[in-house]
Amino acid sequence: MAERQFTGKHALAVFIAAFGVIIGVNLVLAYSAVKTFPGLEVKNSYVASQEFNERLKEQQALGWDIRAENTGGLLILYITDQTGAPVEVAELQAVVGRATHVKEDFAPDFTFDGIAYAAPASLGKGNWNIRLVAKARDGSEFAQRIPLYVKG
Repeated sequence: MAERQFTGKHALAVFIAAFGVIIGVNLVLAYSAVKTFPGLEVKNSYVASQEFNERLKEQQALGWDIRAENTGGLLILYITDQTGAPVEVAELQAVVGRATHVKEDFAPDFTFDGIAYAAPASLGKGNWNIRLVAKARDGSEFAQRIPLYVKG
């Protein structure tokens, strides 16, 4: 039986197959990244950057701390001041969703019970983000992204 030789045609086939797999995987990953991109965070990033320091000082002056938890089918937000006392805000808007896509995003309807804000929510296991905007009684705005990990 004659011994087969590794020729230039074989080397070319291996080269094309290897780079074909690499390029194919890159195209699939690029398509997935673009398809799941949620979009812009702000309409005009230049204007947002010019106002950032002012909004940051205003927000820090409030001295609020926010903690979130998911228990018993409820999403609970604890908003406290510098002394640890609960804060009742003038207005509260929130969007809850995954960090990677907007498919599961929803806006819960929070109610204040004197201690915390609660809304019914059935969150699947994994990482969630709460994008929160709250207004104080004096009109100051507090905006924060609160990461929440739900154990499964």
